Amino acid sequence: MRGINKAACIGGGVIGGGWIARFLLAGIDVDVFDPHPEAGRIVGEVIANAEKAYAMLTGAPLPPRGRLTFCKTLEEAVVGADWIQESVPERLDLKRGVLTQIDAVARPDALIGSSTSGLLPTDLQRDMKYPERLFVAHPYNPVYLLPLVEIVGGEKTSAATIQAAMERLPPIGMKGVHIAKEIEAFVGDRLLEALWREALWLIHDDICTVETLDDVIRYSFGLRWAQMGLFQTYRIAGGEAGMRHFLAQFGPCLAWPWTKLTDVVDLDDALIEKIGRQSDEQAAGLSIRELERIRDENLVGILQALKGGDSGKGWGAGKLLKDFEQSLWAKGGSKAAPADPSQPLRLVEAKVSPAWVDYNGHMTEHRYLQVFGDTSDALLRLVGVDLAYVEAGRSYYTVESHIRHLGEAKLGQAIHSTCQVLAADDKRLHVFHTLFDTATGEALATAEHLLLHVDSKVGKATPAPAAVLDKVKAIVAAHSELALPEGAGRHVGQRR
Repeated sequence: MRGINKAACIGGGVIGGGWIARFLLAGIDVDVFDPHPEAGRIVGEVIANAEKAYAMLTGAPLPPRGRLTFCKTLEEAVVGADWIQESVPERLDLKRGVLTQIDAVARPDALIGSSTSGLLPTDLQRDMKYPERLFVAHPYNPVYLLPLVEIVGGEKTSAATIQAAMERLPPIGMKGVHIAKEIEAFVGDRLLEALWREALWLIHDDICTVETLDDVIRYSFGLRWAQMGLFQTYRIAGGEAGMRHFLAQFGPCLAWPWTKLTDVVDLDDALIEKIGRQSDEQAAGLSIRELERIRDENLVGILQALKGGDSGKGWGAGKLLKDFEQSLWAKGGSKAAPADPSQPLRLVEAKVSPAWVDYNGHMTEHRYLQVFGDTSDALLRLVGVDLAYVEAGRSYYTVESHIRHLGEAKLGQAIHSTCQVLAADDKRLHVFHTLFDTATGEALATAEHLLLHVDSKVGKATPAPAAVLDKVKAIVAAHSELALPEGAGRHVGQRR
């Protein structure tokens, strides 16, 4: 599956900025053109939110952040890019003109996506010389967290373009869905528009306030939709008889005059003011940036919960996140042994992010355990216990731990960890980790762990294979000349 080597983003607003952040955090260089005088500030704030969200979202090793370049012209931004994402305002004449400019200077094999929410790709590609490479790539806000992209081709879009676009999204943690027929507003916005239309009538008729309406969604069916969608939710509602029973039971309701979906509410000044006032009251003084951060934290929590769904295999967007993390580990998680294996292995480099600290700006206790767990995982990958090994049903499980806090890790601090292997036999692995302040070399914490090699299929400890044991024993031999770390062996196992 081919990835994106270099991206260009034309437009850096809410959606364009989200695309930029998504590309950068996937390690892709991005050239940007946006004539707005504050484009740099706006994009920078979006990237900052994205980085904070990713620090909460995953512990997998992200690639080095891509290089961000603001260009003076559209032509300068587009040249050399293999994925070009247009995200200018939703006006057909403007988008058509911008896309024609892109088409004139882009590489012959470049993919050109439009972030339009509803304009037809056939209309957008009308004046292009190479219209076969234009498609709609409609994401959802925030683009850096919500993984779905609707891929829609026009009359002149080639099948190869659609396939290439779909293939390039998983490596950046996104899921493309191909909309089979070109239709205004595609699928997602059609559903949203229907709900939005009915919601406006409910506010217009004083049935409820905007806050009550939002509460109805977020405390009920919104939670179901987040993990199962519409039809699978209703399949369950049909009981053991399933979807056919549900349709037979509730289908007649569609003929009842419950909704006003065919009527258009008059968004006059009075209704606009009513909605605006109620929305202000609902926000309770929170700024847009504060609301964005709250939204991101909530989305991360939902995605993390879904990642553990279906008995740990992942479910829905959580399964996509799990697969994305596995690709990140496969690309960046395996590090070669250091030049001097007789020293403790330096395995994890990190920076204390805003998501890792408490109200005092100090790293919270569970983040220490996370870093030490990442250190153990890095050691295991070095000896051949990688994702494929785990998926085959074998791994090392931590059965005992002891952590000592020696100093304080603070917000923004660069930290790293080392591992000293104290002892090992065919089933057990005894390790000692130390967390350091990278700038000063001060030891901030230590952790001692005892791990057992387990066959998860039979649910018991079993001897590790020779290929793993040979690598483990080589490290033990190299580390046997090192001094026993202070406190080691007092609480976890004994050095043998």
